Parts: sequence; structure tokens; C-alpha cells
Amino acid sequence: MADIRVTGRMVNFSRITFDTNDEHLIRQQLTKILNDTASSGAVIIIDSTVEQELISLIQLLVSLNLQPMAVIDGLLSAQAKSIQFPILPADRPLQRIKSTEEQHITVDTTPQEAKEQASPTQKTVAYTICYHNEMLRTGQCLVQDHGDVILNTSMNSGSEVISSGNIYIYGAAKGRVIAGASGDTKARIFCQVLNAELISIAGTYCISEDIPLHVQKKAAHIYLNDQQKLVFEALEI
Repeated sequence: MADIRVTGRMVNFSRITFDTNDEHLIRQQLTKILNDTASSGAVIIIDSTVEQELISLIQLLVSLNLQPMAVIDGLLSAQAKSIQFPILPADRPLQRIKSTEEQHITVDTTPQEAKEQASPTQKTVAYTICYHNEMLRTGQCLVQDHGDVILNTSMNSGSEVISSGNIYIYGAAKGRVIAGASGDTKARIFCQVLNAELISIAGTYCISEDIPLHVQKKAAHIYLNDQQKLVFEALEI
């Protein structure tokens, strides 16, 4: 029997980009994000647009019950090499474009028992629905940080759509489709023709070669089950 075995596994990870090296601010903002998204324990890839003390940043992330896995090749590469910390290649640059239209919604999240009180304290959440009516072309990226994306046409290979919430594609999905980007495991993806390079929900991903045959080039609904595994369902249209 061999002493080494190689197996494949879905990896649930999140990429965090730091635009500041103020550790107090980082801790404050990450704590809020973790409280809002229940991402505690997530595997983290570190990206930074400013110089950081890498070891200190790793320690900070670990103290928040996150698991740093690697850094993106860039400003932190030299420090990563010095401590033998993994380095992942930088992404090819994509052009971030604006959506055709956005609809801003305020959702009342006040618990029912609080509403029944004489003077309830109302809790609301701001939500945005992003509509895009043009073809998403190769090299373009459409991002919605606080809501859903509705793409009213197709997306080419080499393009990317990212949403903190759900993604609806009324056409062919040929690029990278990333829903629940902030850690929302309830996010879902719907498309009329599934031919994507990558599908991801809350960090759990599937590349094109592993998309089940029964949904390839068909209308599909994708979500995470209770075991945090991607489920692909064919839709009858």
C-alpha cells in the first residue's frame, strides 16, 4: 500500500483584500463582517494594496478564528517567502464596469416579538439589486457588494460576475459566477444556460470540468446544501 495518497476536495475559502494596515481598523471591520456573515473559521487568502506586517496580520486573522492559507503575489510576497508562507499567482486584471441600473431597498429585520412591543426598536438592512442589460464581455467584471445581480443577457468566457447575494443570469453563463461573496451561504445562482468556467457560492467552488453533466449547457439552479456542498438542479423552462 502506498504511503502517499492524492485526493480532491472542495475547498471553502474567502479572499480578503486589505486597503489599510491599521490593525485596529482591520479588527473592527472584520469583526463586524464575521458577525454579519457567520464566516468564522473560514480559510482565508490574503491580498493587500498596502504594505503590511505579514506575521502580525496572520496572527490577527487567527485571533478572529480565521485560517490564513496564502497570500496573493504582490506587496507581501517577499515577507511570505521569508517565512515559507504560500504565495498564489495574481489574477489577470479585469475591467470593473458599472451596472445599467441599481435599485436600493431597505428591509425591515425587526424580530416579530420586538414589533409587538409598545415602542419597538426597528432594525433595517440596506440592500441593492443591480441590473445589467448589456453583454458582459471578456475581461469585464460586474460586482455588487451589498445585494443581488440580475444580468439580463449572457456573459462571455473570461468575464466575471460577483455578488454578495444571489445572481440571476437570463442568458448563457460562460465566465466565472461568484455568489455569496461576503460569506452568505444562503445565496443562490440561476441561469438559463450553464457553461461557466467557475461557479462559487460563499467560497465553495466548482470549475467547469467538474460541473455535473445533467446541467451542462442547460437552465440551472445552484445552491449550498446543509453540508455546504454545491447542489446543481436542472430547471424546466
